[in-house]
Amino acid sequence: MTDAASSRVTRLRPATESRTVRTRSTNDAARGRKHLTRDEVHRLIRAAKKGRQGQRDALMIRLAFEHGLRVSELVALKWQHLDLASGHTLTVQRAKGSLDGTHPLQGETVRALKRYQTATHRHAGFVFVSERGAPVSVAGFRKMLGRLSEHVLGMPWHPHALRHACGVHLINSGTDIRTVQQYLGHANIQNTVAYTALSGRPFERLTF
Repeated sequence: MTDAASSRVTRLRPATESRTVRTRSTNDAARGRKHLTRDEVHRLIRAAKKGRQGQRDALMIRLAFEHGLRVSELVALKWQHLDLASGHTLTVQRAKGSLDGTHPLQGETVRALKRYQTATHRHAGFVFVSERGAPVSVAGFRKMLGRLSEHVLGMPWHPHALRHACGVHLINSGTDIRTVQQYLGHANIQNTVAYTALSGRPFERLTF
């Protein structure tokens, strides 16, 4: 091959880029934990409010945390699942064989939902939609939370960390393990017991 031909092949060959792909488990290992703290969640909520879809994004983070929602459960929420008039409840339809339930809504969450409903003029269908009216996708919320958490907390977090945050917060608050199981919809209590290990609560009475 001539020098000219060799040069041409070199120019046509795509440049390779060395990148480190950080998986969810890799990031968990780097952080040393799988859950966000309550303070971190509220920092994300405050930061989300400043974005283009701030009202919607902040509310999604709040609901995922307060009700231990998987991202698939969060984006599937419809207005008929919410009682904002009298009962102030959320009917949670769980995924992955978990148990459905009815949760009370916090006062601030009810007010935020009502403000969002007024702003979007929507009373039926999916709660969280894009500017074009399409439901927010699992990938869309994951991407938003990843960018936001990297900006606010210095590292991207996966949406499941919000569900973990809920479980750990309930355990740390002294909530009975059976109540936590029912709240998170765990069919097997062993899934709930795992949150006690994350919280460190079993060891709080030890002295040295």
